[in-house]
Amino acid sequence: MNKSQLTQELAEATELNLKQAEQVVNIFFDSIIEGLTNDERVELRGFSSFRIKHYPPYQGRNPKSGGAIIVKAKKMPFFKVGKELRDMVDKVSD
Repeated sequence: MNKSQLTQELAEATELNLKQAEQVVNIFFDSIIEGLTNDERVELRGFSSFRIKHYPPYQGRNPKSGGAIIVKAKKMPFFKVGKELRDMVDKVSD
């Protein structure tokens, strides 16, 4: 499912028109992004939690030349699935 399909599902499940549903979906994702950019943990109980992982710089290898390079420190979003979602998905796969 992609973002436009999610918007369509929301519009069909509620009395919102497509434009209103799109605004709701955008606000939802923008709120998660804002929390992460402020280095906050975002938790959706039973679904997932999002946080930023900080990776220190390290020495790597250039795959083309094989030479050593320094990889800069970075911050990456990290998604951890909630127990209820994991259990639901596991039941469906059985």
